[in-house]
Amino acid sequence: MLDSIPGLLNSTFPVPGRFRSALPSGIKELSELLTNRRGSRSLSYLTRPNLLSAYLHYFLPWNLYRLCLLLPELNFSLSPGSTITDLGCGPLTLASALWISQPDLRKIPLEFNCIDRSGPALEAGKKFFSALCKSTNTDMQNNIWKINLIKEDIDFRKPKTVNITMKASLVCAINIFNEVYENLSHNNTEGLKRMAANAAHFMHNIALPDASILTVEPGVPQSGRFIAFLRDEFIRLKRLALAPCTHSLDCPLGNKKWCHFAFETFDAPKELQRLSAAAKLPKERLVFSFILAGASITPKTALNPENESKSCAIRVISDAFALPGGRFGRYGCSAQGLILLTGDKNHIDKLSALDIVLNSVFNGHHDAKSGAQIREVK
Repeated sequence: MLDSIPGLLNSTFPVPGRFRSALPSGIKELSELLTNRRGSRSLSYLTRPNLLSAYLHYFLPWNLYRLCLLLPELNFSLSPGSTITDLGCGPLTLASALWISQPDLRKIPLEFNCIDRSGPALEAGKKFFSALCKSTNTDMQNNIWKINLIKEDIDFRKPKTVNITMKASLVCAINIFNEVYENLSHNNTEGLKRMAANAAHFMHNIALPDASILTVEPGVPQSGRFIAFLRDEFIRLKRLALAPCTHSLDCPLGNKKWCHFAFETFDAPKELQRLSAAAKLPKERLVFSFILAGASITPKTALNPENESKSCAIRVISDAFALPGGRFGRYGCSAQGLILLTGDKNHIDKLSALDIVLNSVFNGHHDAKSGAQIREVK
């Protein structure tokens, strides 16, 4: 389905021939506005037709590709009638990614509150999602998913700014917080911590007690620090840290770092790769950071630090790399701290970022570079 997305976008949002040649420059301009020219970007940047077109043809498919790597690894426990609130949804990226990557959910009645400040992005998303449904032989009119478009500018500095009457089973915030904290100095740790606390309380307040809360951000250091603070605040709010964490104890990496996940893009749609090359923005790797928080802790689900610390479920958080003696390794994270998983090339190559390793053996040594416990992969 991902291979078909560029063609579906071209048919849904055709770019006239005389403007097609300008699309790569529009993509380049939008990329700069989202990175090194953030200060000159207006809040309504997606109301400009050329930037919206650039977003739809370049950023939307790459974001779908990225989310479709992540979402199948997560368990949201959605049931018939569940509500999903998507903050800063853009052109319905999350709903579309769920439709693509979770075909079993297409048969379950779900209600989406898709919230964004850009009316054109919301309308474009509705149009694209309708085309996506038709591509899987489902008419949006008969689709059992209910999509509510809500044009709101969310201010995470206030306790609640969105008029939501029903708390959600899943609250998502994808690539939205970096627009909030991007103007903070990287040395402003307290400011970043306050923003993370505000964001955590905001999402907690619009979520059901047993809801899942998902935040996905770019895999850069500032995003990592923000997510580390977000995790701390969720735990203070008595919500379990579900992923990438395998526990809700203190983060072994501390608040100065956070695990990020990188994937090669060799199997991305060829047309998307060609458009990326034309815009001089080739993507050889996709990198992101995320946190999934879960149900509120009750007496029945109360944390038992002693039991958690004995667990050795390990989340793989790095690429493979060579070690002395013809061995290979990957770093992982567990309740026991940072782990260096080792084995022969065949064993290590079978693993990838995001995998959970349950069978490993501590060999009694620690990594001289990181201090990580060294465990052999079975």
